Amino acid sequence: TLSLHDALPIWEAEKFLDFIRKGAVRMSNLIQDLLAYARLTTENERPSSIALDEDLEAALTHLAQAIAESGASVTHDPMPTLAVDRGQMVRLFQNLIGNAVKYRKRNESPKVHVSAEQNGKEWVISVRDNGIGFEPEFAVTIFLPFKRLHSSEEYPGTGVGLAICHRIVQAQGGRIWAESVVGEGTTIFFTLPVESRAALKYTPPVTQ
Repeated sequence: TLSLHDALPIWEAEKFLDFIRKGAVRMSNLIQDLLAYARLTTENERPSSIALDEDLEAALTHLAQAIAESGASVTHDPMPTLAVDRGQMVRLFQNLIGNAVKYRKRNESPKVHVSAEQNGKEWVISVRDNGIGFEPEFAVTIFLPFKRLHSSEEYPGTGVGLAICHRIVQAQGGRIWAESVVGEGTTIFFTLPVESRAALKYTPPVTQ
């Protein structure tokens, strides 16, 4: 019986095995993101956060390697204290800041700033970057599952990250939207109620 190395040149066999390995990693990541997406509507109440600063710092710890490798600078304003789901807030910040670092310009280090401002009965929190940006016509569709604007070869990912962010924010009683200019960067805004979390049923964003 011929082995893989007997049937193919070594370099071609190694290339084939690397393709299989990368495919398995992508599939594993996709399954994990889909499970996270599904759990947002099924999991029970979890401990609330007492300070979004702590949730943001936890997210930055998870992103430490990506931030270091990209040379990114991440700054933030003081964050409010709110009764929100701690684990979901960490994931929300991690996804948004991770995207800001990933979709960077090739010749410029990423700069990300997280700000927070109270507006009546809600807090408006924004994550602003100096990345590649996107056309305004995609400002709604980017929050739909699998609606990627770039191939996985250009920018790795499952296409579920922003859909998870949308679900998280809605589950906390808030809204999320994006503003962007191609070549100049993107700002993702989301709101959280000042007093308490609102129990809202998830509805997908409407495409235009």
